Amino acid sequence: MAEALRKLDRGLPRLDMRSPQLVARNFPLDMSRQGIFGHSMGGHGAITLALKNPGRYRSVSAFAPITQPSTAGWSRPAFEKYLGPDEASWRIYDSTLLIADGHRVSELLVDQGSADGFLEEGLRPQLLEVACAAAGIPLQLTLRDGYDHSYNFVSTFMAQHIAWHAERLFA
Repeated sequence: MAEALRKLDRGLPRLDMRSPQLVARNFPLDMSRQGIFGHSMGGHGAITLALKNPGRYRSVSAFAPITQPSTAGWSRPAFEKYLGPDEASWRIYDSTLLIADGHRVSELLVDQGSADGFLEEGLRPQLLEVACAAAGIPLQLTLRDGYDHSYNFVSTFMAQHIAWHAERLFA
């Protein structure tokens, strides 16, 4: 399984490079104004893509992202299964470790529900907060009282994220 994922991973840079090219060829967009965001593991993906592609994204935000999947109880076994036992090779898939290794974004916006069942064991936004503080990355982390991990949480605050991105994309 680890070898299959390594083959897939070798294709991810091509996918990451081809997707914007495909969009640029087919839509009248200003590709110098890109933002990225996601929810949960997709939020982590958005953060890691932004960290790995400096200068591409003017804005990055996430709803309830897992922040350190290499150590969370429920994602660590997946790392072991798909990436193999070499923990050093996991660093490029972990946002907090990418930051510790010198990757940067200009700023981050993160919303997290206080009633999220994954908050303490898996998501752990305080780890992202510590990593950003140590690296000097401005992080706007908002804990939303009473919200969980659901669509309702995301849809309630989506307009704020879109406005935040728009301020940066059209500055």
